[in-house]
Amino acid sequence: MKGFGWILLFVACAFAAEQAVLSDRLIAYVGKKYGQEAKQRVLEWQKVMEKGKNAPVPDKLRLANDFFNRVTFVSDLEHWGKEDYWATPVEMLATNGGDCEDFAIGKYFTLLAMGVPMERLRITYVRALQFNPVNQAHMVLAYYATPDADPLILDNLDKTIWPGSQRDDLMPIYSFNGGGLWLAKERGEGRQVGKADRIGFWNEMIERMNKEANQ
Repeated sequence: MKGFGWILLFVACAFAAEQAVLSDRLIAYVGKKYGQEAKQRVLEWQKVMEKGKNAPVPDKLRLANDFFNRVTFVSDLEHWGKEDYWATPVEMLATNGGDCEDFAIGKYFTLLAMGVPMERLRITYVRALQFNPVNQAHMVLAYYATPDADPLILDNLDKTIWPGSQRDDLMPIYSFNGGGLWLAKERGEGRQVGKADRIGFWNEMIERMNKEANQ
């Protein structure tokens, strides 16, 4: 499978973009629980989201990609003591660590808060074919200017934003955003077949985001 021509599965869970906006209470909570350095990282995230709201799309993508790629990569087992844990963006920034899905999720919600339409974004599960270990499971964020466009890939392994057609090192398996569950066809959204309650880690993460919003 070459490039991003085929996406096998789309899944989603509804979540309002404005819920990525940070309240003063949440920022104070981060400072109290995680410390002042953690609070500063979250405040910097807030500034990035504000800066991106009126920026052209290429700048929005660059801002989100560059900001989260500054965070330290840490495996879930080392960071959370679990084989797999999907952190909220606040959890990732507060602890200054995360793995590939956390990078993709953080960029996704950042771009939503900047005003990028949800339908243009896909958190995409891939196989990374040329990194060590070879053929490792990995996640990236894909931006589609139109449903049939060659997507732009926001990644923490290769930090440059490339079109999917130039990422032959990635083999896509499935992707999701915030709108439903689809079996996909080549370069299109495909046929809707269900809802996102099949993705337990995503739903758990959304539940924690809702709790954060109510701090």
